[in-house]
Amino acid sequence: MDHILLVESATDLCSVEVVDLEGKSKGFLLSDVAKSHDTALAPMVDEVLKKSGVGISGLCAVAVSEGPGSYMGLRIGVSLAKGIAYGAGLKLIGVSTLAALAQCALDKVGAGSGFTHIVPMIDAGRMEVYTAVYDGACNLLSEQKAEAKILDEMSFRDLISTGKVLFTGSGAPKFGKLLQETCPEAASKATFLDISPTASGMRYKAIAAFKESRFADLAYFQPFYLKEYIPGKQKKLL
Repeated sequence: MDHILLVESATDLCSVEVVDLEGKSKGFLLSDVAKSHDTALAPMVDEVLKKSGVGISGLCAVAVSEGPGSYMGLRIGVSLAKGIAYGAGLKLIGVSTLAALAQCALDKVGAGSGFTHIVPMIDAGRMEVYTAVYDGACNLLSEQKAEAKILDEMSFRDLISTGKVLFTGSGAPKFGKLLQETCPEAASKATFLDISPTASGMRYKAIAAFKESRFADLAYFQPFYLKEYIPGKQKKLL
């Protein structure tokens, strides 16, 4: 029982991975169909556990992306993770989606890339993003693990002017376009990387939480939506 199952479902694509307590991957699966969490996630977990040879009996914990992100995606992922943890008597770990996204970006560019700050951004519509600030080693610098921020031409200007900044995630392209239109000089000093969070980006935070016994309460753990969910109006049936 020295492996962790990682479940990521906070954005359009979902993924799962099994890692040992040193961070070595034993199996990874990524859905190639957007918003297929309800049908794809559980079978992916079953498949990755079988292909890895680890199985439920080889797990010590289940880690799940806790948000912010898609309301339905988070609910599906957290419900599945809680069900597995409860049924198998495993520990449950919540990992910030933004932390996972920051680690995915660092994995992409390489640890020696020299970025002083990594700013993950999840698009929340219009000019709003869910975001936080991390250092170049993916340590949280913000006072809060996530905030809803309205972007303008002065956003993050202090970071851009003093260091090498990597903006990443689904919100990064629109911020890059905004800066290019309003302040090309600032845009030229930053890097914008449009990637999605995956289960792999959760591995280090999940392992650290397990080793430090920082577990979620199975009964009360809920996704971190950041903003209250407001359902759309039901379309009138014809």
